[in-house]
Amino acid sequence: MSIRTRFAPSPTGYMHIGNLRTALWAYLIAKKDPEGVFILRIEDTDQGRLVEGATDIIYNTMKECGLKHDEGPDVGGPVGPYVQSERVKSGLYMDYAKKLIKCGGAHYCFCNEETIAAQRAEHEASGQDIKFIDPCKNLSLEEAEARIAAGEPFVIRQTIPAEGTTSFDDEVFGHIEVDNSILDEQVLIKSDGFPTYNFANVIDDHLMGITDVVRGMEYLSSTPKYNLIYDAFGWEKPRYIHCPPVMKDEHNKLSKRNGDASFQDLMAKGYLPEAVLNYIAMLGWSPENNQEIFTLDELVQAFNVKHIGQNGAIFDPVKLTSVNGLWLRGMDLDHYYELTKEYIRSAVKGDFDLKKIAAVVQQRANTLQEIAPMLDFFDVFPEYSNDLYINKKMKTTPEVALESLKACLTLLEGLEPWNAEVLHEKLMELPAQLGKKNGQVLFPLRVAITGKQSTPGGAIELADIFGKEETLRRLRSSIAQLENA
Repeated sequence: MSIRTRFAPSPTGYMHIGNLRTALWAYLIAKKDPEGVFILRIEDTDQGRLVEGATDIIYNTMKECGLKHDEGPDVGGPVGPYVQSERVKSGLYMDYAKKLIKCGGAHYCFCNEETIAAQRAEHEASGQDIKFIDPCKNLSLEEAEARIAAGEPFVIRQTIPAEGTTSFDDEVFGHIEVDNSILDEQVLIKSDGFPTYNFANVIDDHLMGITDVVRGMEYLSSTPKYNLIYDAFGWEKPRYIHCPPVMKDEHNKLSKRNGDASFQDLMAKGYLPEAVLNYIAMLGWSPENNQEIFTLDELVQAFNVKHIGQNGAIFDPVKLTSVNGLWLRGMDLDHYYELTKEYIRSAVKGDFDLKKIAAVVQQRANTLQEIAPMLDFFDVFPEYSNDLYINKKMKTTPEVALESLKACLTLLEGLEPWNAEVLHEKLMELPAQLGKKNGQVLFPLRVAITGKQSTPGGAIELADIFGKEETLRRLRSSIAQLENA
């Protein structure tokens, strides 16, 4: 049997990083099998939490990240519909709930919330386990159906054996066994006829042939109850891969509710989808070698669930920024230019070669949003202090700078042709002619034509981009500023 995995988000807002990592790992597990199938299923049975437009956010995020699903609401497939609310309309979940009742795995419950709350309060006051013990489970099926016929509202609850244990094996957390006596008899069908997640996900996973269930470790405690449903129907259980949480720090999970970045936030901050996927793939998973940069295809080949750890992984924005920078610098210039030209043009309005600017920025910017602030000196030559020329590492002072800049001006005024190759050749000869270090000439020149202590690109690259007229104009202005001081 080929592997079939699913990503089953609820359309309740933006795509947070933990959800995206679950989608990625489920995709990688499916695609490891040449015949594997990755399914997108929209779980919208909790109607009160739905957010308008959230389903489109899911589709767009998956598309941006290259996580192409083989079956789903928008592409169809043999086991649809792939939206749970559409499945509700067919009566599918209610039919299976009634079958489960006949199997002895569920029962009708007529208790109102006040009755349940009172019982819990009584248990808490006595120091007992607060598990709800449903008195309705003792009703015969005939009695329950008669009350339903009389118009009494009801829910359908799972029936948990009073004794024994339920166990399962998880690929990450190993063998887990729990006493049935501590398992709550959860609601499977609500009073409005909609299934709860805890029931719908089991029915859908079985009917869609899911072989490998990838989800957060918060569902570990519910899995024994899911398995009791599988057992009651006599169905084969899937392989479980419960993911450790993505953490903000050692004590707090990453959460959009707490203002932590969503995928959409990271895109707005200038990160690449490929870099984000690359980084989050390794939040809780370690490759067999020391490789750090992976394409999606390379992740498919490298990913192994046996290397997923049990501890939560801390989301480190600094590390993500570093990975993003490596992705940007690894691009060929044509691709990089097409990606960044609008960011460059937002800061540079003058008649400069944008592709040359892209080449110098590429080696410096770690995110797309860092680009424009780096280029503010192109259109406007800023005012600056002569103190910028003081640099212990370069062994420069304003006096050293003035001598070097005058020599640069003499050289550059007669330079023809004006291009990067000739500029490099002639300016690299000048320090030796002056009896100076390279930095004592090129560092002051860069300050003199940019008004900045730090810039993308060096003096030679920037002089080439500025052109002869603008370079000489700025250089003469800076020499005059030093002389007037």
